[in-house]
Amino acid sequence: MFEVEVKLRAAHDAIRPALVEADAVFVERVTQVDTYYDAPHRDFAETDEALRLRRETRESDVEGELDRRSDDDPAQADQGAATTKLTYKGPLVDADSKTREEHETGVDDGDTAEAIFDGLGFEPAAVVEKHRTFYELDGYTVTLDQVAGLGEFVEVEAEAEASDDVANVREGAFDVLRTLGLDPTDQIRTSYLGMLLESDAE
Repeated sequence: MFEVEVKLRAAHDAIRPALVEADAVFVERVTQVDTYYDAPHRDFAETDEALRLRRETRESDVEGELDRRSDDDPAQADQGAATTKLTYKGPLVDADSKTREEHETGVDDGDTAEAIFDGLGFEPAAVVEKHRTFYELDGYTVTLDQVAGLGEFVEVEAEAEASDDVANVREGAFDVLRTLGLDPTDQIRTSYLGMLLESDAE
Protein backbone atom coordinates (compact mmCIF):
# COMPACT_ATOMS: atom_id res chain seq x y z
CA MET A 1 0.00 0.00 0.00
CA PHE A 2 1.27 3.46 -0.90
CA GLU A 3 0.24 6.72 0.75
CA VAL A 4 0.05 9.38 -1.96
CA GLU A 5 0.20 12.80 -0.32
CA VAL A 6 0.56 16.37 -1.53
CA LYS A 7 1.22 19.03 1.10
CA LEU A 8 1.67 22.77 0.95
CA ARG A 9 1.62 25.76 3.23
CA ALA A 10 -1.71 27.64 3.18
CA ALA A 11 -3.77 29.83 5.48
CA HIS A 12 -6.82 27.89 6.67
CA ASP A 13 -9.12 30.93 6.65
CA ALA A 14 -8.62 31.12 2.88
CA ILE A 15 -9.27 27.41 2.33
CA ARG A 16 -12.46 26.89 4.36
CA PRO A 17 -14.72 28.89 1.97
CA ALA A 18 -13.37 26.82 -0.94
CA LEU A 19 -14.19 23.62 0.94
CA VAL A 20 -17.74 24.83 1.44
CA GLU A 21 -18.04 25.77 -2.23
CA ALA A 22 -16.76 22.33 -3.28
CA ASP A 23 -19.23 20.51 -0.96
CA ALA A 24 -16.46 18.91 1.07
CA VAL A 25 -17.70 16.81 3.98
CA PHE A 26 -16.32 17.45 7.45
CA VAL A 27 -15.10 14.21 9.08
CA GLU A 28 -13.47 15.02 12.42
CA ARG A 29 -10.95 17.14 14.28
CA VAL A 30 -8.12 15.52 16.23
CA THR A 31 -4.93 16.25 18.12
CA GLN A 32 -1.99 14.04 17.22
CA VAL A 33 1.25 13.74 19.15
CA ASP A 34 3.79 11.86 17.05
CA THR A 35 7.00 10.49 18.53
CA TYR A 36 9.60 9.55 15.91
CA TYR A 37 12.36 7.08 16.73
CA ASP A 38 15.98 6.59 15.74
CA ALA A 39 17.03 3.00 15.10
CA PRO A 40 20.17 1.45 16.60
CA HIS A 41 20.99 -0.51 13.41
CA ARG A 42 20.70 2.21 10.72
CA ASP A 43 20.27 5.96 10.25
CA PHE A 44 16.68 6.73 9.23
CA ALA A 45 17.71 10.24 8.17
CA GLU A 46 20.04 8.71 5.58
CA THR A 47 17.65 5.96 4.44
CA ASP A 48 14.64 8.33 4.34
CA GLU A 49 12.56 6.03 6.54
CA ALA A 50 10.47 6.78 9.61
CA LEU A 51 9.20 4.86 12.62
CA ARG A 52 6.44 6.68 14.46
CA LEU A 53 4.27 6.14 17.53
CA ARG A 54 1.15 8.30 17.25
CA ARG A 55 -1.18 9.18 20.12
CA GLU A 56 -4.42 10.64 18.78
CA THR A 57 -7.31 12.28 20.63
CA ARG A 58 -10.57 13.30 18.97
CA GLU A 59 -11.59 16.87 19.72
CA SER A 60 -15.13 18.17 20.05
CA ASP A 61 -16.70 19.09 16.74
CA VAL A 62 -16.11 22.71 15.85
CA GLU A 63 -19.06 24.94 15.01
CA GLY A 64 -19.03 25.89 11.35
CA GLU A 65 -16.66 23.07 10.31
CA LEU A 66 -19.07 21.55 7.76
CA ASP A 67 -20.26 18.89 10.21
CA ARG A 68 -22.89 16.99 8.22
CA ARG A 69 -23.44 14.30 10.86
CA SER A 70 -26.57 14.12 12.98
CA ASP A 71 -26.56 14.41 16.77
CA ASP A 72 -27.38 10.72 17.11
CA ASP A 73 -24.45 9.60 14.93
CA PRO A 74 -22.62 6.92 16.97
CA ALA A 75 -19.30 8.38 15.83
CA GLN A 76 -20.02 11.34 18.09
CA ALA A 77 -19.77 9.14 21.15
CA ASP A 78 -16.08 8.51 20.46
CA GLN A 79 -15.07 12.14 20.92
CA GLY A 80 -12.26 12.45 23.44
CA ALA A 81 -11.22 8.80 23.03
CA ALA A 82 -7.47 8.32 22.68
CA THR A 83 -5.86 5.82 20.31
CA THR A 84 -2.26 4.83 19.63
CA LYS A 85 -0.86 3.64 16.31
CA LEU A 86 2.55 2.42 15.20
CA THR A 87 3.62 3.38 11.68
CA TYR A 88 6.57 2.56 9.44
CA LYS A 89 7.15 4.78 6.39
CA GLY A 90 9.55 3.84 3.64
CA PRO A 91 11.58 6.20 1.43
CA LEU A 92 9.89 8.57 -1.01
CA VAL A 93 9.07 6.74 -4.23
CA ASP A 94 7.67 9.53 -6.43
CA ALA A 95 9.48 12.64 -7.63
CA ASP A 96 6.25 14.64 -7.97
CA SER A 97 4.54 14.00 -4.63
CA LYS A 98 5.17 12.89 -1.07
CA THR A 99 4.44 9.22 -1.71
CA ARG A 100 5.77 6.41 0.46
CA GLU A 101 5.10 2.78 1.18
CA GLU A 102 3.40 2.71 4.57
CA HIS A 103 2.51 0.06 7.14
CA GLU A 104 0.39 0.97 10.18
CA THR A 105 -1.23 -0.94 13.02
CA GLY A 106 -3.04 -0.16 16.24
CA VAL A 107 -1.32 -0.43 19.62
CA ASP A 108 -3.23 -1.37 22.78
CA ASP A 109 -0.82 0.34 25.20
CA GLY A 110 1.38 3.22 24.08
CA ASP A 111 3.47 3.19 27.26
CA THR A 112 4.29 -0.49 26.77
CA ALA A 113 5.24 0.15 23.14
CA GLU A 114 7.61 2.89 24.29
CA ALA A 115 9.16 0.50 26.81
CA ILE A 116 9.70 -2.11 24.08
CA PHE A 117 11.42 0.44 21.84
CA ASP A 118 13.61 1.54 24.74
CA GLY A 119 14.58 -2.04 25.49
CA LEU A 120 15.55 -2.62 21.86
CA GLY A 121 17.65 0.55 21.69
CA PHE A 122 15.24 2.70 19.67
CA GLU A 123 15.51 6.26 20.99
CA PRO A 124 13.01 9.13 20.55
CA ALA A 125 14.32 11.56 17.92
CA ALA A 126 11.62 14.23 17.94
CA VAL A 127 7.98 14.92 18.78
CA VAL A 128 5.57 16.55 16.32
CA GLU A 129 2.26 17.88 17.63
CA LYS A 130 -0.59 18.72 15.23
CA HIS A 131 -4.18 19.85 15.41
CA ARG A 132 -5.85 18.37 12.34
CA THR A 133 -9.25 18.87 10.72
CA PHE A 134 -10.24 16.23 8.18
CA TYR A 135 -12.60 16.54 5.21
CA GLU A 136 -13.61 14.25 2.37
CA LEU A 137 -13.65 15.60 -1.18
CA ASP A 138 -13.85 13.64 -4.44
CA GLY A 139 -12.51 10.46 -2.84
CA TYR A 140 -9.57 12.23 -1.19
CA THR A 141 -8.85 13.23 2.39
CA VAL A 142 -8.19 16.95 2.74
CA THR A 143 -6.52 17.87 6.01
CA LEU A 144 -6.04 21.32 7.52
CA ASP A 145 -2.99 21.02 9.77
CA GLN A 146 -1.89 23.40 12.51
CA VAL A 147 1.61 22.17 13.38
CA ALA A 148 3.30 23.38 16.56
CA GLY A 149 6.36 25.40 15.66
CA LEU A 150 5.64 25.40 11.91
CA GLY A 151 2.22 26.94 11.22
CA GLU A 152 -0.68 26.08 8.90
CA PHE A 153 -0.67 23.55 6.05
CA VAL A 154 -3.07 21.71 3.76
CA GLU A 155 -2.62 18.06 2.83
CA VAL A 156 -4.49 16.08 0.17
CA GLU A 157 -4.01 12.33 0.23
CA ALA A 158 -5.33 8.94 -0.82
CA GLU A 159 -4.00 5.41 -0.99
CA ALA A 160 -2.69 3.59 -4.05
CA GLU A 161 -2.88 -0.19 -4.03
CA ALA A 162 0.22 -0.59 -6.20
CA SER A 163 3.07 1.51 -7.54
CA ASP A 164 1.42 1.56 -10.98
CA ASP A 165 -1.52 3.46 -9.46
CA VAL A 166 0.56 6.24 -7.89
CA ALA A 167 0.58 8.58 -10.89
CA ASN A 168 -3.21 8.53 -11.33
CA VAL A 169 -3.84 9.05 -7.63
CA ARG A 170 -1.31 11.89 -7.56
CA GLU A 171 -2.98 13.67 -10.49
CA GLY A 172 -6.32 13.38 -8.73
CA ALA A 173 -4.78 15.01 -5.65
CA PHE A 174 -3.49 17.84 -7.85
CA ASP A 175 -7.04 18.33 -9.19
CA VAL A 176 -8.37 18.62 -5.63
CA LEU A 177 -5.78 21.27 -4.82
CA ARG A 178 -6.76 23.25 -7.90
CA THR A 179 -10.41 23.02 -6.85
CA LEU A 180 -9.38 24.66 -3.58
CA GLY A 181 -7.55 27.44 -5.43
CA LEU A 182 -4.09 26.06 -4.65
CA ASP A 183 -1.14 25.44 -6.96
CA PRO A 184 0.30 21.89 -6.84
CA THR A 185 3.72 23.24 -7.85
CA ASP A 186 3.90 24.92 -4.42
CA GLN A 187 3.95 21.55 -2.68
CA ILE A 188 6.44 20.69 0.05
CA ARG A 189 7.93 17.18 -0.01
CA THR A 190 9.74 17.52 3.31
CA SER A 191 7.96 15.89 6.25
CA TYR A 192 6.88 17.87 9.30
CA LEU A 193 9.61 16.04 11.20
CA GLY A 194 12.21 17.09 8.66
CA MET A 195 10.98 20.68 8.72
CA LEU A 196 11.19 20.82 12.51
CA LEU A 197 14.68 19.33 12.53
CA GLU A 198 15.79 21.85 9.89
CA SER A 199 14.29 24.66 11.97
CA ASP A 200 16.10 23.45 15.10
CA ALA A 201 19.39 23.32 13.19
CA GLU A 202 19.18 26.95 12.09
